[in-house]
Amino acid sequence: MKVFVDGVGVLGPGIESWDSYRNLLKNESSYDHSVTPDPMPSILPANECRRSSDVVRWSLHVAQEAVQQSQIDPKTMATVFASSGGEVGILHKICQSLESPTPIVSPTLFHQSVHNAAAGYWSIASSSQRTSTSLACYDSSFAGGLLEAATLLSVNQEESILFVAYDTPAPFPLHETRPLIAPFAIALVLGKQALPKSLSMLDVSLLSESMDKKPATMLHPSLEPMRLGNPAARGLPLLQPIAKNLTTSVYLDFLDNLQLRIDHQPCQPSQK
Repeated sequence: MKVFVDGVGVLGPGIESWDSYRNLLKNESSYDHSVTPDPMPSILPANECRRSSDVVRWSLHVAQEAVQQSQIDPKTMATVFASSGGEVGILHKICQSLESPTPIVSPTLFHQSVHNAAAGYWSIASSSQRTSTSLACYDSSFAGGLLEAATLLSVNQEESILFVAYDTPAPFPLHETRPLIAPFAIALVLGKQALPKSLSMLDVSLLSESMDKKPATMLHPSLEPMRLGNPAARGLPLLQPIAKNLTTSVYLDFLDNLQLRIDHQPCQPSQK
C-alpha cells in the first residue's frame, strides 16, 4: 500500500517540533531529555485548552504541526488516532472518585475518559466532519494506526488522512502496572497521491511470522530508551529516513509476531 507523507509533527522530551528532531539527527548532538514540553495547541481556544487533558494537548499539538506543514485543509482529512492507553490521567481521577466515601463520577470526567476523546477534540477544533478511527494495540499502537491509515487510503475514497499516535504516562498507582518513561506524540499527514511538497513515499506491507526481521532501532543511541519507553515513540525509526532523506526499509513489530515493512523513498532532493 503506497502512501505519501505530506506533513510531520513530533513532540517529546527534548524534542519540541519536527525541525528540532531533524536538527538532532543532523547534528548528532547529545539528546537532552531533561526538559518535557508543556504544549498549548493554538487550534484550541485558551479556556478549552486549559480544561483539556494532557493527552488532548499532546495529540492536538503534533496534529496541528503536521497539518500546517502539509498546507492541506484539515476539514478535508479523515483521521486515525492511535494510543496504547488513551486518557490514563482521566481514568486515574475516576478511580479516585470511585474509592472516595461518596463515589460520584463527574459527567465531565466520564465523557473525557473515552478512547476517542482526542479525536473528538480535534474534530471540533478543526470543524472536521470526516471519518475518524481511534484504536489501541498495546505496544504496537503506532504500527496499528499506520496500517489502518494506509488501508483506508487504499480502499476508500479519502485523498488524505491525518494519523496521530500518542501516549502519556499514567499517575501512580496505574503507572506501576504500565510504566511509560515520558509522554510522546507523532503525527503524519498521509496522502493517496504525490503532491509538489510531499516529503516521502511509504510502501506499507504486512509480513508474516516466517519473514521475521529485526525491528528498526535508533541511529542516535540516546534516543533508543525513548523508543522503547513509549508506544508512540516506536514510530521514531520511521522518522529517521524522512528526516535524513534516505531510501531504506523500516521494520516495525506488530501484534501476534507480525511485522510492518515500510519501504521509504524520498520525494524531495537531498539538501546538504
